[in-house]
Amino acid sequence: MHIILLEPDRMLADIYRQTLLADGHTVTMCASAQSAIFAADEQCPDAVIVELQLIGHSGIEFLYEFRSYNDWRAVPVIIHSQVPPAEFNGSSKLLRQELGVKDYLYKPRTSLASLLRSVTLLNTATL
Repeated sequence: MHIILLEPDRMLADIYRQTLLADGHTVTMCASAQSAIFAADEQCPDAVIVELQLIGHSGIEFLYEFRSYNDWRAVPVIIHSQVPPAEFNGSSKLLRQELGVKDYLYKPRTSLASLLRSVTLLNTATL
């Protein structure tokens, strides 16, 4: 599975990348929303993992732009963020239906094993 990892923290991105690579995935690391759009244009991803706190654009703004392209509307998204999910109470329909978010992982409470499990579930759901 080819994954775009949109994570502005270089150290965290490298840890996540190594974990995903060890699990057999290919990973394109991006630190900004614009670089993730360019990366998706180069190679359509099978999944996207997004941090919501980005420099320049928020992760939600990225998702709106990403979904505006027909080729990427069905690409599953995992939010893996420092932003607590409680910030989106009442917005789960928006996240799931409009933005295609399949899972919301809160970084302070998410292990690398949990991240991999979420990616694996995406992979089995697309078979």
